[in-house]
Amino acid sequence: MNLSIPESIKPWLNFIHPALMWVLLALTIYALYLGVQIRRTRNAEGDLKKELIKGKFNIKHHQIGSVVLSVMVLGMLGGMAVTYINNGKLFFGPHLLAGLGMTGMIAVSASLTPFMQKGAGWARYTHIALNVTLLGLFGWQALTGVEILQRIISKM
Repeated sequence: MNLSIPESIKPWLNFIHPALMWVLLALTIYALYLGVQIRRTRNAEGDLKKELIKGKFNIKHHQIGSVVLSVMVLGMLGGMAVTYINNGKLFFGPHLLAGLGMTGMIAVSASLTPFMQKGAGWARYTHIALNVTLLGLFGWQALTGVEILQRIISKM
């Protein structure tokens, strides 16, 4: 199968992945905020706990987490696809490897949900550790992605 994409469109494909990833980074930070609120709710007592429960942070965290997981997987595949479409190859380097690792980490993190729902502390701490690491890598990915984008723009 030969996928023919007009040459006038190919350069603009380079901007979809970075834009999507910056939105995803913001959503990931929001998911972290919601996770912290869940923890606050779990540890709260009395009226504060009643007030925090009204925020339904657990439901929002699951919903945003599902979106983050889906968009990260699709964004990673899309970034690789655009790179291949425009260059006929993938560039094997830290940005690609970190992105693949992050995608694996978020899948493992999400897979811990049933264990956390049953109260397994090890799953909760593993989930938190994976996601904090993921967020740190995501910040680094954002910076290296901007450098890659600057190189692409300079060649346009």
